[in-house]
Amino acid sequence: MRSFKPVKQSRVSEDVIEQLKQAIQLGHFMAGDRLPSERDLATQFQVSRMTIREALRALENLGFIVTRQGVTGGPFVTDLTFEHLVGAFLDLFMADKISIPDLHQVRLFVEPEVARLAALHVTPAYAKRLRQALEAENLPVVTLLEDVDRKTMVHFILAEMCGNHFFEALVRSLMGLTRRVVEALRPDPRAMHPAGMHRPIVEAVLARDPRAASDAMLKHAIDFGATLVKMELAFRKNRGGQSL
Repeated sequence: MRSFKPVKQSRVSEDVIEQLKQAIQLGHFMAGDRLPSERDLATQFQVSRMTIREALRALENLGFIVTRQGVTGGPFVTDLTFEHLVGAFLDLFMADKISIPDLHQVRLFVEPEVARLAALHVTPAYAKRLRQALEAENLPVVTLLEDVDRKTMVHFILAEMCGNHFFEALVRSLMGLTRRVVEALRPDPRAMHPAGMHRPIVEAVLARDPRAASDAMLKHAIDFGATLVKMELAFRKNRGGQSL
């Protein structure tokens, strides 16, 4: 079991959080592992159980652990994913720190490069997933959010293909924000994002043509972004300037 260092009283909870985070990041505790009990942690850190409890709450809010109830419960290490980063961007958006024009501008820079890189990393498995995602976009629209999920799948696959985890995190965050905006605006999905908009991108990627893939994605980002900005402006006008 990993041993922890006693911490100074001036920054007790911060030091506890930092040491526990490092233990998880360095692999001393893996996804699914149960952390030591509050009593054991308090003894190792030489702090109160209340301090440990506060640190564990902070780690749970950060997405590093999840607390399970019951006799066999306790703090368990989570499998870190991009979802927490998406949540952080959503919080910034909801606090009006990120605007829809900001979102549009970033997509113009990031997504064409993601498509370019994806065209350099085509495999039979990725090609099959892209074709399936593209065909799924032609299915009848059941609900708005189901349609959004179908039409973001191509972006997720391309982000995974590009081979850059930071780009993947950005794309997932951008798609999460876009989903939030669409959920608030409640547009007609067939008018906002008709089926087939991704076809030139997918075809260029499958042809292993980086330049064409980048150009096709840029056109898509410009067209869809302009539609989104217009819808948001109309929403604000109808709501007397109220934000989403």
